[in-house]
Amino acid sequence: MDSKTIEQMIRAGMTGADVQVTGADGVHFEAQVVSPEFAGKSTLQRHRMVYETLGELMGREIHALALQTQTPEERG
Repeated sequence: MDSKTIEQMIRAGMTGADVQVTGADGVHFEAQVVSPEFAGKSTLQRHRMVYETLGELMGREIHALALQTQTPEERG
């Protein structure tokens, strides 16, 4: 697994999101996701939205994904 594939999957599942994923070891990644879809959602809800875009890869090919989730307004 690589960070570019994860970025593409999140973007495909969250239209209009600004996504940046890093991670050099192929199993541990960090993602910054900015989406208007996060408005009014708790941190847990936001993280679940991102995890849903990755499906069964979570816990398998992707062992860890540290998330930062924001709305465009929160990004500033």
